[in-house]
Amino acid sequence: MTQAPFQLPRRTLMLSLASLTAGGLVARPAAAQISVDVNRAVREPLPIAIPAFGGGQVGADVARVISGNLQRSGLFRPLDPASFLDRDLTIAVQPRFADWKQINAQALVNGLIGVEGGQLRADFRVWDVPREQQQGEGQSITTSAENWRRVAHKISDVVYERLTGEKGYFDTRVVFVAESGGRTSRVKRLAIMDQDGANPSYLTSGDTIVTTPRFSTTSQEITYMSQRRDTGASTIYLFNLETGRRETLGDFAGQPSAPRFSPDGGRVAFSVARGGNSDIFVVNLASRSTARLTSDPSIDTSPSFSPDGAQIVFNSDRSGSAQIYLMGADGSSPRRISFGQGRYTTPVWSPTGEFIAFTKQQGGQFSIGVMRPDGSDERVLTSSYLDEGPTWAPNGRVLMFFREAPGAPPSLWSVHVQVSTPQAVPYTGAGSDPAWSPLLK
Repeated sequence: MTQAPFQLPRRTLMLSLASLTAGGLVARPAAAQISVDVNRAVREPLPIAIPAFGGGQVGADVARVISGNLQRSGLFRPLDPASFLDRDLTIAVQPRFADWKQINAQALVNGLIGVEGGQLRADFRVWDVPREQQQGEGQSITTSAENWRRVAHKISDVVYERLTGEKGYFDTRVVFVAESGGRTSRVKRLAIMDQDGANPSYLTSGDTIVTTPRFSTTSQEITYMSQRRDTGASTIYLFNLETGRRETLGDFAGQPSAPRFSPDGGRVAFSVARGGNSDIFVVNLASRSTARLTSDPSIDTSPSFSPDGAQIVFNSDRSGSAQIYLMGADGSSPRRISFGQGRYTTPVWSPTGEFIAFTKQQGGQFSIGVMRPDGSDERVLTSSYLDEGPTWAPNGRVLMFFREAPGAPPSLWSVHVQVSTPQAVPYTGAGSDPAWSPLLK
């Protein structure tokens, strides 16, 4: 089954690395002296100064987006621009480090935006203030002028990597369920936005109820479940965001749900409920052959592949309550890995393989937590009336989820696994079931 193509705007960038020179100063790569250790709990975010870039309003807007990105990571604390003493900062000269030290800036990002003939060029530098050194080479990004937000996200990724040693995750999108209306007339539409809540758009009309959208890790393709309002019948769809093509995954005897791609994008695992039971299946997208992976007389659902595709984590109530289990990707050797108090659901493997995130229900609260694949090192990161549905950023360090308070619509939040301070995603509408894209190309 197909529908008329939905075409997202193509937003491509050309990124070039260049040594910047000015006034006899040569920007040479410096050893990474500033560092934010993402493997240890962060008690105090790194103070960082991000003045408005040169170039007028667009330069100020780019700096504002960078500041918001880094602040929401939980690892950085952008300083108030009103405290800045060096008002003559330009990309062409070395900063007055004494002025930045006086306000306790540990890092500094400055740049210049130029727009000419519909093309935008961004030059920027990252500075280690205490050591008065530049962090790596200066960089230049050239693209069309309407892509200024992606430029800001690209720069954020560079800054994040320079200061943490790990890949950034800001030049990404999130597909989610946009919700509107009251509880008895709730409209759920598939939507997509930039990871910071900007540029939202709808992918479905709202005539059906959509749930559990999931991104492929290899392409701009998603899978999701759609349920008819009149009959309750559900269908799993594949949706290519670049071409707008939509097709069904297949016909199954029962109610399919919770689809998720394999790491290579070649398979989709999902569950099918029928007769009070629910089992996990997998479809090979090339051959469309289907294999049943579980046959236990219980509720098995929410499958998620390991990054190497060799294992699947899922949740099952075969032990009497919802717990997390691992099995081979062929359904072999299922074993329980969660043994704490409460119910565990919606497990999802991190892209690095380091953690499995989950939703935990205990004592009237819902929490987002992580554990190692062997069940060790369980940590609760968030807790509220209802926190649910974690999804990993492509660097495997940040989770997005949705939160709901009594009588209030759901909203989107994020949390870094080493910070445990949830941050609201600046999307103004109601949203649930987020799924993070891979880094854009």
